[in-house]
Amino acid sequence: MTYGELNLIFLLVAAVATGIIKSKYRCFTTPIVALPMLLLTAVFDNLIILSGIVDYDDSKLFGINIGVVPIEDFAYTVVAVLLVPAIWKALTK
Repeated sequence: MTYGELNLIFLLVAAVATGIIKSKYRCFTTPIVALPMLLLTAVFDNLIILSGIVDYDDSKLFGINIGVVPIEDFAYTVVAVLLVPAIWKALTK
């Protein structure tokens, strides 16, 4: 299984869960939070990969990078940006 396939599973689950939660509770934080979170991910993941803390199997990547960060690495941020505000909103109601 490639990183992209694994990410697709989590992105689909996050999208469905977010859609269900947001249909019940109005929550508009996702667009506001997405850009800064993706920028922070790009900066810090580049540093983490360049320092050698994290490495990827190149045969399981799409081959598209932002700096040295594979595009697949941004899926974790997208899942968090989708789910965290929606779950927070649902739990605080």
